[in-house]
Amino acid sequence: MIKLHRCSKGWLKLEAEPCWKVEKALRDMGIEYEAVHGPWPRSKRTVVTENTGQSAYPAIEFENGTWYREESADMAETIRSGKLDSKR
Repeated sequence: MIKLHRCSKGWLKLEAEPCWKVEKALRDMGIEYEAVHGPWPRSKRTVVTENTGQSAYPAIEFENGTWYREESADMAETIRSGKLDSKR
């Protein structure tokens, strides 16, 4: 199962919210995932930074240990177009 590394505002379900945009795309496409709510301060997002080179959320961690991170609109489009596996 993939892991969606996202902000701790899981209750905020607004279309403009980047983490929700990607989470909604995963849900809409029926992709199973585990939400990993990370720290709010960017300086404490060491796991995401070490694996993506960026401190921004959201990021997807695949079962094989690879990571995927782009702007949330691009991530949502990749998911909705069925191309998420190509990012492994």
